[in-house]
Amino acid sequence: MKILDWYILKRYLLTFLMMLLLFIPIGITVDLAEKVGKIIENKAPFGEVTAYYLDFTVYFANLLFPLFLFLSVIWFTSKLANNTEIVAFLSSGVSFSRFLRPYLIGATIVAIIALVLGMYLAPIASQGFNEFKYEYLKKNKKIQKTRDVYQQINDNDYIYVSSFIPERKVGQNFTYEHFEGNELKYKIFADNIRYIEKDSSYRLTSYIKRSFENGIETVVKERRKDTIFRFEIEDLTPVEYVAETKSYGELLKFIEAEKRRGSPNIGRYEVVKLKKWSLPVSIFILTIIAVAVSSVKRRGGMGVNLAFGIAIAMIYVFFDKIFGVMAEQSNFSPIIAVWFPNIIFGILAIYLLQNAKR
Repeated sequence: MKILDWYILKRYLLTFLMMLLLFIPIGITVDLAEKVGKIIENKAPFGEVTAYYLDFTVYFANLLFPLFLFLSVIWFTSKLANNTEIVAFLSSGVSFSRFLRPYLIGATIVAIIALVLGMYLAPIASQGFNEFKYEYLKKNKKIQKTRDVYQQINDNDYIYVSSFIPERKVGQNFTYEHFEGNELKYKIFADNIRYIEKDSSYRLTSYIKRSFENGIETVVKERRKDTIFRFEIEDLTPVEYVAETKSYGELLKFIEAEKRRGSPNIGRYEVVKLKKWSLPVSIFILTIIAVAVSSVKRRGGMGVNLAFGIAIAMIYVFFDKIFGVMAEQSNFSPIIAVWFPNIIFGILAIYLLQNAKR
């Protein structure tokens, strides 16, 4: 049986690799054809364009890993079925569960690669990919909230700016409130706040501080005041894709900090975190579905299996996107949003596997 295991495992991994090598250049070509005008118009350096497409390759591969694998398994398993090789295997006394084993070994190898890619490599690629996109392809598009920014810095401190300019690190109409329990201890006002990067301080203009102690109010006013706060001003309004650019450990710390600040984007960050685990699981589910669908020789041949596989892949992507957007834009549970497609397709995988065994 080791010969059978190696034969199927080798076909599993090589077909998946060939699928990546086929579709990634196609993806790069389509993307370049669409964006070459803006790249030339905005005079993007050749080195940065090259780095962008290297990052694009990792970003694209990580995003569509399970679907590439799904189509590759359907492809080579359908060929085995059309050549009656599967019938020969099963007729020799091999059970369908035993026949499935090398597929699951292959899925384990790919899932480990996907896990490492998602945890550590994809965030690096995502940062380069998004920075290039907003620098040269979407020059005037806002990627941060810049109006009426209100954040909880920690358990006791809250800040507010009516407008914020990320490039200059300047906020207008700044307010800082410090509470102890439910009691307001002091409140700081300023017409604007500017982050001084050289010494990590803040410059407040038209500074007013109102302190409250034992029912007595004290007011201090200064035309300009340099001081230190325990935050960096650009952290108050993180860019839309910030969660995608952090490794798993950094992402956990970032989410905890954003929860303390009362960020409205927690759903989006939780979706990114949970998908790092759900994607490797989907590889097993889609592998089982692909084997169950394509292991039977059909009158229409490989084309029928591929058509059915593409339909399932499109439905999976539809569920994944719809529920992901729901979690990002509403109070819908991120756990349900991320895992619901895997649960539905996991049930489908069990059903198809039982039918295939019969």
